[in-house]
Amino acid sequence: MKKYPLKERLRQLAHKLTFQVIMNIGILKEDTRYERRVALTPAAVLSLVENEHSVYIEQNAGFAARFKDEEYEKVGARIVYTSDEVFGRSEILLKISPLAEMECSKLSEGQVLFSFLHLAISRNTILKSLLEKGICSIGYELIEDEKGNLPVLQEMSEIAGMMSIQIAARYLESTNNGRGIVLGGITGIPPATVVVLGAGTVGSAAVRMAIGAGAEVIVLDKDLNRLRILENRFNYRITTGIANYYNIKKALQFADVVVGAVLLKGERAPHLITEDIVKQMKAGSIIVDVSIDQGGCVATSHPTTFENPTFIVHDVIHYCVPNIPASVARTATYGLTNALLPYVLEIAEKGIDRALHENIGLSRGLCTFNELCTNEAIARRFDVQHFDIHSLLNKENVL
Repeated sequence: MKKYPLKERLRQLAHKLTFQVIMNIGILKEDTRYERRVALTPAAVLSLVENEHSVYIEQNAGFAARFKDEEYEKVGARIVYTSDEVFGRSEILLKISPLAEMECSKLSEGQVLFSFLHLAISRNTILKSLLEKGICSIGYELIEDEKGNLPVLQEMSEIAGMMSIQIAARYLESTNNGRGIVLGGITGIPPATVVVLGAGTVGSAAVRMAIGAGAEVIVLDKDLNRLRILENRFNYRITTGIANYYNIKKALQFADVVVGAVLLKGERAPHLITEDIVKQMKAGSIIVDVSIDQGGCVATSHPTTFENPTFIVHDVIHYCVPNIPASVARTATYGLTNALLPYVLEIAEKGIDRALHENIGLSRGLCTFNELCTNEAIARRFDVQHFDIHSLLNKENVL
């Protein structure tokens, strides 16, 4: 064990005491008509409680994901009975769905808000409320790790990609107005053709499921390296192409299933599939637009809900539920917790300023801070001034 002079040991102790922070953390219950996940599992709550933080969870917040209030109480959480109480008690507020306008009035000055924000497609009133109240808002979809990956979003993207093929298989059935075919075909009958637009995490998971079901798979992306990686991973059992208008139009004429898996970090997804292309698709084919949470990559898409998940345009079924992982809420909650808990612990133990200063990836998930917009894409979208968080923190002498 390395020995330090007394003066140095005292300095380290003072530093530790100075930055030891005890936080009140709140977990909201979502509207189960649209969202069934909960932000943290009981095991994650236990980690926070063991570090002497207080956790307040709204009654039945975990019910749709099969986590009972008793499980949270056993690990030291305090059950509260209204969302107002969670908002009022919390320094760190955890939720899943993007902030609704009615919830903005419940926010308290200077709170830390963790959520899927998707501000690029929200109303300007949401951003205005976050700025006016000095909310430190962090979008799950924007947090990065040391390699530049999106660890929280990737957990959900993997689920969404896998589910997109299950969903497509169901809606290809005749009872759902589909083409009346199975993905893998049968002896003497060719398999369905699945076109995946985007070779990221969603696309890769969709390809894995589609190949496993026996479908013919075509993957289109603008990044040759991503396509090369997928070809190697799946032993050249897929057809790949560059995602330009000509190739997209040609591939979709043969498609039975289209998975829209386009992502531009923090920005609205581009409409790579035009209405003209949709018109030329097979009757009864299906588009699963996983990009809909960022505006959608299909011109004919618009958000739907689990209650009414599909609509038909030009005889093509569109499935456009923004939060597909919520359909497997328990798996999704575990996945979300695995990725999210380290960041919550870091903020709870260090305080928000120091955590943002020391964790570059976390700071890249930051959208608003002390009445300032700290995300360049969002600032550009709403025509407000952008401020660099690290310049701000350096001026405040965080260390």
